[in-house]
Amino acid sequence: MTQTPQVPTASRLFEPARLGGLELPSRLVMAPLTRTRAGADGVPGELMATYYAQRASAGLIIAEATTPNAVGRTYPRIPGIHTPAQVAGWRRVTGAVRAAGGRMFLQLQHGGRVGHPATSGHVPLAPSAVRFPEPLHTPGGLQDAVLPREMTAGNIRSTVADFAAAARSAVEAGFAGVEVHSANGYLLHQFLSRNTNLRTDEWGGSVEGRIRFTVEVVRAVAEAVGPQRVGVRISPGVNVNGIEEGDTEEIYPALLGALADIGPVYLHQVHADPARPAFAEIRKAWPGTLIANPALSREEVAADGGERSGERLLAEGADLVALGRGFLANPDLVERLRTGAPLNEIRPEFLMHVHGAEGYTDYPALETRQGRQALQGRSARSSRSAR
Repeated sequence: MTQTPQVPTASRLFEPARLGGLELPSRLVMAPLTRTRAGADGVPGELMATYYAQRASAGLIIAEATTPNAVGRTYPRIPGIHTPAQVAGWRRVTGAVRAAGGRMFLQLQHGGRVGHPATSGHVPLAPSAVRFPEPLHTPGGLQDAVLPREMTAGNIRSTVADFAAAARSAVEAGFAGVEVHSANGYLLHQFLSRNTNLRTDEWGGSVEGRIRFTVEVVRAVAEAVGPQRVGVRISPGVNVNGIEEGDTEEIYPALLGALADIGPVYLHQVHADPARPAFAEIRKAWPGTLIANPALSREEVAADGGERSGERLLAEGADLVALGRGFLANPDLVERLRTGAPLNEIRPEFLMHVHGAEGYTDYPALETRQGRQALQGRSARSSRSAR
């Protein structure tokens, strides 16, 4: 049963904030969420424009993982930003969001070994020839991963250039900036991690070698569009997509020190938890804006959309809070949390690897008649269950 969140009367989540040149109406950020609703060619369509415009009341939207080149594609129907048609598609999305009063960054993600020739048309590239350990979604269904090709020095330099070109294309498409994805087991994270980076050249081996690729990408992107238009996402100690960093306590201080010299406008930490020492250490080490993305259970999402966790993170030093599944099911999440309104229930069967409007753009907002009817129905059910 969905419950009504209890919101503090003076919640910092609803305070305005500044991010580089942007004025944000609240500290609530919509986290990037892969939804696989682009066209088969990676072009965002009207359905995606509707989806993001519905959520324009977020303080900032970080749009979903988008590939800077063809070989970096992870799953079917994820968007790209390396063809004119993809740039034009994203321009329609940002135009719809801007018309609704919103602000957007675009997350740039290269899958590395998390990719398949049946999806991208290319054998995936990775720091080393280490196979992804699980089957992957392809247009033909689940297939075993293939052995990736170890990137040559030329591959590395061209990929850095592709990230910079993608950032320029994102700004051309109307985004306020881009987020470089160095988290969750994708290419940049693969370079950071001992079990996926077996290189002995200047991009491997030592801590300084393994952080080099991420630093080169961020520097190139910052030079292309300006550091005030660039954020970076990290996931210290998060073992997803077969990642085992091996020396988390050493790699991230070195990485953050090198990134601070470049000066991106924010750092975005995945699975941020104020109860763990890592969060306090990152807050202490990072001199700029810190976006914290908490790991929430289904029960926490259903109860308050992440509001309590967000309050704790702000109290412990985060500047902004990124929530994912709360925004997924509630296009007007900010207003629902602000007023204490009940939350829509998430339909997990429509999260990914489906391609229509169901479970995507059909979650009702409070101001619509459908939303009011849903709210009344939930309230009635809650009243009956309380008797």
